[in-house]
Amino acid sequence: MEPKPSIFKAPKAHNTRSFRYKAGMIMKTILSARNILLLIIYRHTPLNPKHDSVEDIANHIKIKDNLSSSGQPTDIQFPIIQKAGFTVVINLSTTDFVESNPKNEADLVTQLGMKYYRIPVDFSNPEWECFDQFVNTMKSLSGEKVWVHCLVNARASSFIYKYRVTVLGEDKQDALWDLREIWEPFGPWKHFVYGDELPA
Repeated sequence: MEPKPSIFKAPKAHNTRSFRYKAGMIMKTILSARNILLLIIYRHTPLNPKHDSVEDIANHIKIKDNLSSSGQPTDIQFPIIQKAGFTVVINLSTTDFVESNPKNEADLVTQLGMKYYRIPVDFSNPEWECFDQFVNTMKSLSGEKVWVHCLVNARASSFIYKYRVTVLGEDKQDALWDLREIWEPFGPWKHFVYGDELPA
C-alpha cells in the first residue's frame, strides 16, 4: 500500500528566498533603529568620548579622500575636522530639541576658516527640495574637502548615497556598502533612498 501524501507541502525555493530576504530586511531595520536610538542617548548623556581624531566623531565614515560624513560633532571636534584638511561643513540637522546641535556651530566653523552650509532636513519627512539644495551645494564645491553631518549620520549618509548614484553615476553596490555601514533606511527614508527598486 502506498503511503498517503503529506498534507504539509514543502515551501517553494523562491518563497524561502523571499522570506529570508524580508526577515533580513526587518532585522536590518530593527538594528538601524536601535543604533539611532543609542546615538541619540549617547548625544544627550554626560559621557566623555575621546576627541583625538576624526575617527572618534560619532558614526564617522570616510567616503573618499575629499568627502566624509558623521553624526553631530562636538564643539571641540570641529577643530579636529579642520586640522584634517576639511574646508567645508554641511549640516543637515534641524533645530528642534532632540537635535540640539551647538547654537554657535556656524560661528565655530567659520572662525576656523571653513565654509558652512545649513540644509535642515526633517527626519520624519525627507523632501526632494532639500536634496536638490544639497546637490547644488555639492556641485559648487569642486576641489573642496567636504564634511557632511546630521545628528546620527542617517540623513547625511542617505543624501551622499543618492548624490553618488544619481549625480556622480557611481556604482550602486559601492555606494550601498558605505550607506549600510551606517544604517538600513526605513520608514519614509526607504522609499526616498531606494525608490521602487529595493536593493538586495
